[in-house]
Amino acid sequence: MKNENYQPGSSPKIKILLVEDDSFLLSMYNTKFETENFKVITAEDGEKGVKLAIKELPDIILLDVMLPRMDGFEVLKTLKADKKTRDIPVILLTNLSQKERVKEGLSMGADDYLIKAHFMPSEVVEKIKKLTNK
Repeated sequence: MKNENYQPGSSPKIKILLVEDDSFLLSMYNTKFETENFKVITAEDGEKGVKLAIKELPDIILLDVMLPRMDGFEVLKTLKADKKTRDIPVILLTNLSQKERVKEGLSMGADDYLIKAHFMPSEVVEKIKKLTNK
């Protein structure tokens, strides 16, 4: 995928779409990602997340599952069905830790499934860098 933010002589920024309805977590991850020099786009609900994904074509999407208007699984299903967004890596970041939910998310095309309480923001950053090869 071509990174439109690349400028010769500089490292390309990772453009990340963060879809999270918890304002504290949204702010915390936004701050962490900006300190990592990521370009951050945010959405507070699933519908807005889908619209921004199609419009902005981020390098990666960090997606909560429990969201207003459209849950994360429905967002994931919609993005994987759209030829413009189906190849964008998606990490589900949620508090839903049941094995069935993890299996469901991965079978729907998520590249990773992270339980919020088990990962520090710095560990999430490493997952993002690994999935975007940057």
